Amino acid sequence: VSTQSTGLRETRFAIKQQNTMSTVGQVIQCKAVVAWEPKKLTVETIQVAPPKAGEVRIKVVANAWCHTDAYTLNGDDPEGKFPCILGHEAGGIVESVGEGVTTVKPGDHVIPCYQPQCAEPECIFCQRPDINLCPKIRGTQGSGFMPDGTSRFSTLDGKQIFHFMGCSTFSEYTVIAAISAAKISPEAPLEKMCLLGCGVATGWGAVWNTTKVRPGSTVAVFGAGAVGLSVIQAAKIAGASRIFAIDVNSSKFAPAKAMGATDCINPQDHPDKPIQQVLIEKTQWGVEFTYDCTGNVEVMRSALEASHRGWGVSCVIGVAAAGKLIQTRPFQLVTGRHWCGTAFGGWKSRSQVPKLVDRVMKGELTLDPYITHKYEGIQHVPEALEAMHSGDCLRAVVKY
Repeated sequence: VSTQSTGLRETRFAIKQQNTMSTVGQVIQCKAVVAWEPKKLTVETIQVAPPKAGEVRIKVVANAWCHTDAYTLNGDDPEGKFPCILGHEAGGIVESVGEGVTTVKPGDHVIPCYQPQCAEPECIFCQRPDINLCPKIRGTQGSGFMPDGTSRFSTLDGKQIFHFMGCSTFSEYTVIAAISAAKISPEAPLEKMCLLGCGVATGWGAVWNTTKVRPGSTVAVFGAGAVGLSVIQAAKIAGASRIFAIDVNSSKFAPAKAMGATDCINPQDHPDKPIQQVLIEKTQWGVEFTYDCTGNVEVMRSALEASHRGWGVSCVIGVAAAGKLIQTRPFQLVTGRHWCGTAFGGWKSRSQVPKLVDRVMKGELTLDPYITHKYEGIQHVPEALEAMHSGDCLRAVVKY
């Protein structure tokens, strides 16, 4: 069986390699979903240039909408550039690599990660075992460009299209920095593993890396969407004794309980009390670990003020709209509460995302409950966005 499996993988690689030989070094024309301006999304034929030094061109296999994509599409992102190609929660296969790239090769399966990992000895962020905020390409990535300050996308008549979060996976082909490509097992189904490019991985990491929930702890999760459910899932695995799910949509409580929530609260059922007071009354001194998964700054405040006096930790996961500020009385911090945040759950992309994939493949972690909607063909990306906003969707995955 082992010999057959090895032979099958070699055959797959040979086929993939043969299929990409004609495109290596060439401009590829393919379909992409272009955001021309806020709230204007259309499927177009675009051009994707070959990768330059330190870059990788990928054939995208599957992609899921994340609320961060919608946040930018709505015009709420101060770094949002238009026209651009959104998408950053994906899985794909390397089509070709630029000069000097040795970490991946054509045929490799990868997850594009918006949080790069250069792993260079002089990078003080990469060299810290608990930090994933590598700034190597932050300046150009935030400006919608590749590391050399140019774009690999253009319209058929040559108009430049910006990149997004260093990924731009709402395109059949994309180009990313090699330091943003997490190489994973070729046996892992990309239509599932794409979720580890952002939301679900972020929720898991917020619990295990950023706040380090202890067995027997109490946890409260504000917002029971996909990220909130991944926090609940991780908290249960970490051994939390009581897990509160808070959401204004009570239909989300059934999946929250299935993931491990012990208590579900709709703030609208308590019109005369702020939700933090409700939680404090249920726990006497507050909840030990709280998480905002909404991006609403008022909810962020509620999450902090619901955390335990003396040692409560409140983690901000949701992305707030441009210009929004968080606030609370300093007394909340003086009395021992800790306010923190997390980016990609603290995971180091290239070295740790493959390990998450392996855990899923071993059955230690599950992604299936998050995929509530499936589509075939890139033309369904706008339809998947509508599903995400419907209220009964966790992740809508589009397989190209």
